[in-house]
Amino acid sequence: MAELHDLTALEQGALIRAGEISPVELTEHYLERAARLPQEYVDGAFAFRDPDGARRRAREVAAVGPVGDGASPLAGVPTAIKDLNLTRGVPTAFGSAAFTGYVPEVSDAVTLAVEDAGMVSLGKTSTPEFGSPCYTEPEGRPPAVTPWDTTRMAGGSSGGAASAVAAGLVPLAQGSDGGGSIRIPASCCGLVGLKPTRGRVSGFPVYGDPIGLAVSGPIARTVADAAALLDVLAGRRAGDPAWAPEPSGTFLAATDREPGRLRIACFDTPVIAEAEVHPDVQRAYDDATRLLASLGHAVEDVPVPLPPESVAVFETCWAVLTALSTVPLASEKRDRIRPLTRWLGERGEAVTGPEFGLAIGAMRRYASDALVALAPYDIVLTPTLATPPLLVGALRDDADPAADFEAQKRFTPWTSAWNVTGMPAISLPLHHTPEGLPVGIMLAARPAEEELLLSLAAQVEAAAPWRDRHPPLW
Repeated sequence: MAELHDLTALEQGALIRAGEISPVELTEHYLERAARLPQEYVDGAFAFRDPDGARRRAREVAAVGPVGDGASPLAGVPTAIKDLNLTRGVPTAFGSAAFTGYVPEVSDAVTLAVEDAGMVSLGKTSTPEFGSPCYTEPEGRPPAVTPWDTTRMAGGSSGGAASAVAAGLVPLAQGSDGGGSIRIPASCCGLVGLKPTRGRVSGFPVYGDPIGLAVSGPIARTVADAAALLDVLAGRRAGDPAWAPEPSGTFLAATDREPGRLRIACFDTPVIAEAEVHPDVQRAYDDATRLLASLGHAVEDVPVPLPPESVAVFETCWAVLTALSTVPLASEKRDRIRPLTRWLGERGEAVTGPEFGLAIGAMRRYASDALVALAPYDIVLTPTLATPPLLVGALRDDADPAADFEAQKRFTPWTSAWNVTGMPAISLPLHHTPEGLPVGIMLAARPAEEELLLSLAAQVEAAAPWRDRHPPLW
């Protein structure tokens, strides 16, 4: 007999609207589930759990109920907020020991959007320090692991969010993605992970990414759930410096539309590193090309749209973004940051203002060239990662941060390309290895075309459904 956490987030929301369950009962179900699962796993998924705050919030939502025709179908549904996102009155450490005990006085646009939709946050999901690595192994805490094999990583930097969703600790969650940080853990945990178009989700009030690499987005078990959460998160605020154009309707509605016959570009050559592609990843990619062709789409091989020279430019920008987090720290707090963070931050601090400006300009030119090359195509298909999820600690190298960084590039040789171009991209859990490990496949669309991307993703899910495939830890 199905339990509540077996239902999709949208199904749970529908039960709330029908009066068959209350947000309080649903919240209690997830809190009790967290108490039953191995606590090391739960502690790896969550940086901070707030049962009392969740219960208060659930009672508030239950007292009001879904309001009006425009109410979110996710009203009353539990979720969680990534530890990188400011949340007023809730400990927010940005995955760093340097911020232990920090409690923000304001919430950011993502947190406010989740609250405005009537969703119930159970706490903060775990992230690596300042969201930089593609693994989630924060100092002094258990690592975030995939429930398909708890000796293996959940990915990063939204590893806690993906770990929580994949194990049924929350039905869906928000993540953020500056180089693959939603799609990487989605692949590792067998989930749907969507990086929206640049400017789709407000960066209020910090606006801390002057380059435009990072954006928040949904992690969920189904395409429709991801679309519904994107409807919650998306939208501009009055002070935003740039924003994506409004969609034609809701993103959820797009999942019910046929995409039509699409022209799909595909390539499996790694972009940002010379990486060996695991045979199961190659098999997943080949199967995906055949599936898309069987759905009536025109699938064409294309060259890699970004040149090798773009990698060094991206690295310069990434190092400067890390430095923006480390430079303001007092000396006693700088002593508490991780070796990788310190190494990247020092690289960023060594970049002069003119060098940074030149790097941003060069990156935008590379992005422009890629967008022009891909403009004839509706969708781009690549693998998400070069291998299935690796063992915990396989990438981390505190003694040699440079080797750590290179290993991360080999693990994730495609994801950051779409942060450079600003295109929306989604990882879908289309494949499992013979050992049962999930392997994601990535689809990207032209800027601001999330609706088409979601329409195709929903078509793919209908043709090769994954909803009822659960990990051993379920």
